[in-house]
Amino acid sequence: MTTRTRPGTARTALVFALITGATLTLTSCAGGDPATAPAGASGAPGAAKGALPTEDVVSAVKRNEAAAKLLPADVRQRGSFTIASSVATPPSSAYLPDGRTVVGVDADFAAAVAKALGLELKREVVGFEAILPALGSGKYDVGTGNFGVTEERRKAIDFVTYINDGQGFASRADSPLKAVTDLTQLCGLKVAVNAGTTFERTLEQNKGRCAEAGEKPYEVNVYSETGAIWMSLQQGRSDVVMNTINGVRYAVTQQKNVKFLNEYRRLDVGFAFKKGTPLAPAFQAAVNGLKADGTYDRILKKWGVTGSGIATSQISPPELPAPKK
Repeated sequence: MTTRTRPGTARTALVFALITGATLTLTSCAGGDPATAPAGASGAPGAAKGALPTEDVVSAVKRNEAAAKLLPADVRQRGSFTIASSVATPPSSAYLPDGRTVVGVDADFAAAVAKALGLELKREVVGFEAILPALGSGKYDVGTGNFGVTEERRKAIDFVTYINDGQGFASRADSPLKAVTDLTQLCGLKVAVNAGTTFERTLEQNKGRCAEAGEKPYEVNVYSETGAIWMSLQQGRSDVVMNTINGVRYAVTQQKNVKFLNEYRRLDVGFAFKKGTPLAPAFQAAVNGLKADGTYDRILKKWGVTGSGIATSQISPPELPAPKK
């Protein structure tokens, strides 16, 4: 059975703040093992403890003339691009305390690419599920929302990769689970995911494996708001959360009685575009330019996700292989 819950108008950031005690304490990963250290960063020098990092890693970016020349003529003439951004939780995306300013890995990369291309970035916050269809209709030029590159999505969407994240699991601290290396370990449990994500797709596509193993099926609880998946876990309505690796690592540092289980699968993450977009080569060149000038590493270090770095940006690469059964 799939349970779909769509909370009302409350912002994800508010819901998440409520269940984490409203304290967003980031733990620095400097010098730590990126494979095991929790996501987070200490922020700009002198930042108050518990504040989201506000270090400026973008303003020094210089125009990348070679990348800018790859822009289509209409975009160069317009001098801007529109971006639809999904705001969930750190380190991918979040609101500052003013409730309006969007920050995070996605926001910093988008701003840095815009500066490198000499374009004005015009952002609109949009629900995760609505972004990819809106790109197809031409409403926006670009979309961000920690979109993993999958074969299914590549049929309708072009991607320009900038990090590597993926799928991870968390549970309450008293759960007997230590790691989910095979989805049959979830049989009989309730798993909370966000709607329209690779997590929902992965679980739905593999649901029959429990019956094949003679086990009771797992139940997929689908929520539109990221904060709601954690609330369902805390309240016992779900047994496990499946979300982004970096997002899960961050979230478990903010909540009591919750533990990170493991990374299940890695996926490349990219800017999303309408299929056949002429913008992709320019964005790819801009990202690779950020790697060359050091901005790329500074963004990852700021948000404590150095383990998510990629060697080079690619346009719609093949989906990374799933874990072997």
